[in-house]
Amino acid sequence: MIPVAASTVRIEASVDPGLSRWLWLVKWLLAVPHYIVLFFLWIAFVFVTVVAFFAILFTGRFPRSLFDFNVGVLRWNWRVSYYAHTVLGTDRYPPFTLADVPDYPAHFDVAYPERLSRGLVLVKWWLLAIPQYIVVGMFVGGWAEGSGDSWRYGGLIPFLSLVAVIILAFTARYPVHLFDFLLGLARWVARVAAYAALMTDEYPPFRIDLGGQDSPLTRTPASGSGR
Repeated sequence: MIPVAASTVRIEASVDPGLSRWLWLVKWLLAVPHYIVLFFLWIAFVFVTVVAFFAILFTGRFPRSLFDFNVGVLRWNWRVSYYAHTVLGTDRYPPFTLADVPDYPAHFDVAYPERLSRGLVLVKWWLLAIPQYIVVGMFVGGWAEGSGDSWRYGGLIPFLSLVAVIILAFTARYPVHLFDFLLGLARWVARVAAYAALMTDEYPPFRIDLGGQDSPLTRTPASGSGR
């Protein structure tokens, strides 16, 4: 593992030994029940984030119960994406829970901030994060406009995950270097998601931290209530 600086966002994973060579072809279908649950969880996530925006604006704090819920949604989403499409690094079906599952091979956490900047909450999610949104868009893909029509373009993560599982299918081995790189990209996306969701004032670094293991969580430095 390459040592990295401590972060307020932690994302980790490990590849299953003896990973199936062909199960990845249907994982997206097996995960449909999760997609249905996540649809409603994401609606709740947006509502909670709006409530948290006003709480931070007036008090400088993200209510702990709301914070834990949002972390749980991001954690659930990471487990499903790790299983079904982002990395496809496990054959273990994701659990239906917001809580961390210690023996599951994918983990996500965000350090709870005791204080958040009341000023930054007004601009970080739509203005300061714009450069990050551009980078993340290249990673995950999205929709674009061209000649009056909308079209879908693929991102780096879907492409590399497809390459990884094709190699797995022909060699029965998940390529280690691709796994490390995919985790680094997923880690970048996760840090941007937490920043945009007002869960940290730590600006996401423009770097790819490779490997399945992340650095320990660090607390967000307390921000002055007037900033």
